[in-house]
Amino acid sequence: MKKCLIAALLGCSLLLSGCGLLEGSYHSVTPHREQTGGIRTENMTVSSYEELVSAMEAVVEKATENCVINAVNYDAALLERHLSNASRYIQKVYPIGAYAVEDLSYEIGSNTGKTAIALNISYRHSATEIRKIQKARNMEAAQKRIAAALKSVDTVLVLQIENYEKMDVNQFVQSYAMEFPRVVMEIPVVTQEVYGVGEDRVLELTFSYQTSREALRLMQTQVQPVFDSAVLYVSGEGTQNQKFSQLYAFLMERFDYKLETSITPSYSLLRHGVGDSRAFATVYAAMCRESGLECIVVTGTRSGEPWSWNIICEDGAYQHLDLLRCSRNGGFRKHADEEMEGYVWDYSAYPACEDSGTGEENTENKK
Repeated sequence: MKKCLIAALLGCSLLLSGCGLLEGSYHSVTPHREQTGGIRTENMTVSSYEELVSAMEAVVEKATENCVINAVNYDAALLERHLSNASRYIQKVYPIGAYAVEDLSYEIGSNTGKTAIALNISYRHSATEIRKIQKARNMEAAQKRIAAALKSVDTVLVLQIENYEKMDVNQFVQSYAMEFPRVVMEIPVVTQEVYGVGEDRVLELTFSYQTSREALRLMQTQVQPVFDSAVLYVSGEGTQNQKFSQLYAFLMERFDYKLETSITPSYSLLRHGVGDSRAFATVYAAMCRESGLECIVVTGTRSGEPWSWNIICEDGAYQHLDLLRCSRNGGFRKHADEEMEGYVWDYSAYPACEDSGTGEENTENKK
């Protein structure tokens, strides 16, 4: 038994040196490249194309660089053609192979007097990286994985998605950050690569942050208590209007705010009193939602400049709420569509807002 094992290892060693010796004669199909990894042997036997593909998939999943596959009872006339097709499948169609394999070559020879295949594979990704590939059944599951990566401030996420569909990952990240400002401290730049052909694909995502992971995770812990306090602030009895007003006061009375854009919007707003209209709108909307109130963020322009504000739903009626406009004019006020002079937004993307009934005079639009 030991002699057989030594012989197999010796054969692989000679393959690495370019000799390509299995036992006896061999037929060189593609040239070999020297490998830096260890020598491995696999106790695999195949007799059909399906078994050959399955064996090669198993080799790639383990990131094995060199191995021998026995081809017992394999039609010799078909073996070379099947190997060519299987190699192309592994490197182009099979998602893990397309992601991980740099180069694949093989030789047909004999092992203990029987036909065998010597595989020689180099990888662009290590065995550890392959093991870290996460599984997702569909794009909904993939989005949950992406959300978890954003929460953990991961810089790389690789997913094998069983039913892949093309999606705008950057748009998803932007939308998720807007909905969960207590989680996403900085919106990363996302680059993506898709590997494989067909429904089963590997999606490789890279998240680039300007701020370190340690700093961003510390920021997360520092803003959590503020959001929790906001929810407690309106946890008692009261009308929806009262709660919207109370959350407005909770947020707007924290600082004498400085209007500036920050790459860490919710942290800068809640911890240092620095933010722009988008930061105010997203943080306020999140506090409302966590308190059981319906509130959405509107993206548009005000006086020709990019601007964000909110639309709130009180007892089934929708109305505009611009926190910075309220702060400038002296307090919490809601507005109907016709009161939003100087604002431009996509009317079809948001609910219509009826007369607020507040009787507020639009003095700012008369100036």
